[in-house]
Amino acid sequence: MDNPGILVVDDDREIVKAISINLENEGYRVYKAYDGLQALDILATHSIQLILLDIMMPRLDGLSATMKIREERNIPIIILSAKSEHSDKILGLSMGADDYVTKPFNPLELMARVKAQLRRFMTLGDMNGSEKSGVLRSGDLCYHLETRTLTLLGEPVKLTATETRIMELLMRYPGRVFPAEEIYERVWGEPAFRVENTVMVHIRRIREKIEINPKEPKYLKVVWGIGYKIEKI
Repeated sequence: MDNPGILVVDDDREIVKAISINLENEGYRVYKAYDGLQALDILATHSIQLILLDIMMPRLDGLSATMKIREERNIPIIILSAKSEHSDKILGLSMGADDYVTKPFNPLELMARVKAQLRRFMTLGDMNGSEKSGVLRSGDLCYHLETRTLTLLGEPVKLTATETRIMELLMRYPGRVFPAEEIYERVWGEPAFRVENTVMVHIRRIREKIEINPKEPKYLKVVWGIGYKIEKI
């Protein structure tokens, strides 16, 4: 199998060059784009497994590009941004990004995040390595372990890679309440520090996809002050 393909998108050509060198040294296939429209063109014609995406770009910005990509693809997207405000990070995650790295960034940390996202995407979050087939159920909500897909009333639910990993974790243990910190550590594979908003954003996006009324959820519930769970139905 070919090495994973990574698309680097930034209007700063020096940043694209520096990131590309680091990625190529790790053996990845690297594709380069300098605005969102170029990125979409490359994504349509090449095998891409991860995207590093700047926010502030001409023609089509990173957030708009993320929304377009999420209409059809669930590959990991890591936002690169000079904006370090917490609200900007939440906005990026809300649009469908899997991770958010602020500039200037440590190249070693960026490579570690790339490897972590690729590892989880390629395995789609096999949390405990036990069951390799079968279906996890909660009422009309079904998670298919073999294909790592979620269906509701038999219809597929479009999830990002991160949302998929969250749902697999919760549906493996119906009724168990997971604190936000534990969800983050098990899904993102990193120590948790002030992660409540990050996890909450992903939970909200999942609810919008699986609940008839997200404000009164049937499946994905919050236990105030403790965490989140999939209801046993």
